[in-house]
Amino acid sequence: MVSSPITEGLIYDKKLSSVGPAYATDPDLVHEPGNLDLAMKLHYLRGIYYFERQAFEGLRILAIKEPMFDWLNKYPVTSGRFRRAESGRAYIKCNDCGVRFLEAKCDKTLEEWFQIRDASLEKLLVSNQIIGPELGFSPLVLIQLTKFKCGGTSMGLSWAHVLGDAFSAAEFLNMLGRLVAGQDLGPPFGLAQSLTKSVISNDLPKVVEDPIAVKRVEPVGDNWLTPTKFKLEPFYFDVTPTQLAHLQSKVGPKFGPFEAISAITWKCIAKIRGQEMGPNVVTICKKSEKENKVYGMLGNTQVVSVVKADFPIVDAEPSVLAKLMREEAFDIRDKINEAMERENGVVDYVVYGANLTFVNLEDAKFYDFEYRGQKPVRVSYRVDGVGDEGAVLVLPGPNEGEGRAVVAILPEEEIGGLEAELKKEGLIA
Repeated sequence: MVSSPITEGLIYDKKLSSVGPAYATDPDLVHEPGNLDLAMKLHYLRGIYYFERQAFEGLRILAIKEPMFDWLNKYPVTSGRFRRAESGRAYIKCNDCGVRFLEAKCDKTLEEWFQIRDASLEKLLVSNQIIGPELGFSPLVLIQLTKFKCGGTSMGLSWAHVLGDAFSAAEFLNMLGRLVAGQDLGPPFGLAQSLTKSVISNDLPKVVEDPIAVKRVEPVGDNWLTPTKFKLEPFYFDVTPTQLAHLQSKVGPKFGPFEAISAITWKCIAKIRGQEMGPNVVTICKKSEKENKVYGMLGNTQVVSVVKADFPIVDAEPSVLAKLMREEAFDIRDKINEAMERENGVVDYVVYGANLTFVNLEDAKFYDFEYRGQKPVRVSYRVDGVGDEGAVLVLPGPNEGEGRAVVAILPEEEIGGLEAELKKEGLIA
């Protein structure tokens, strides 16, 4: 990000260290990510949890780190590093290298920070590091603790999506809160292995069409960065309960907030792109109703489905789009799994942004993260590594209110147009 007068000196006194498990992990322990995990390896989740001063008041850094040692023992894979098998398939060596821990200070109060509402500034509160170009030295998890002038604190989580989806990332941090509260977390947790290696017939053709929900990119080697034609940037906006009620009156009462917001946003994006028919294929990601139920388990268990429209999006009623998204989406995970298996996990795919992607995070338990009895006053998440078609994330609203927080990650030149269209629809003021 290019420095500007507003960012100069805004974040200062930065320090970098590492935190690892309290006890040594079995030296032979490795984790082999499943096919869906590896399909997500070019994506990264960046979460920021904002707390009032009571959460971390009076705590020295050592006191904050101390429970993390036991926490990371429960998740040995998060302290590991990637290696490659002879076949080229990536796996994680659980070698206790730890997670990166960053400390920083901010020259603003929380209230001032929220008033600025500059999406680019949130990148200062969480690490934007990727995996590579040296796999053996790249941490999978980075945590940044930023102290604001008022005494408030933000905790930034940089999470390699290959470890698990946003629901897993939320559970990972929630476990830290439980540990700080004195709960016994029990034995170490694993990672979900659903939809990993399936039995693929040898009679199947070696060259097949890639699933519609993914885009194959040129091999990235050990530098896990999504190649894009455009510069993509996040655009944040809140949908208040009043705005949401108005929106649902337009779309129809039988549709939930996610379908209503996504339908309107889909139409707005079609308008600014000037596409008569499209984007007529969109991807939907949401929590699986049959997700792995093992306590503390991580993994990419979210549903990845696709919706196709055979009519012009710009002329469609929002209720028609909402119904399409709710009733006509078909699960594509098996196809992604099979495609990755045929390639032995070494192909490089983009999922978010291969098509315009809508991510339903309404059920993510972000606000269950309590630190010393204090819940965050606001939580924001974005995805890095999104492809050129863009992605829209719908999160719970601030303070667990009835509204919603939305993050649109789109080509930079589309942000202004989207904002204008959303204002026409009454979705933002």
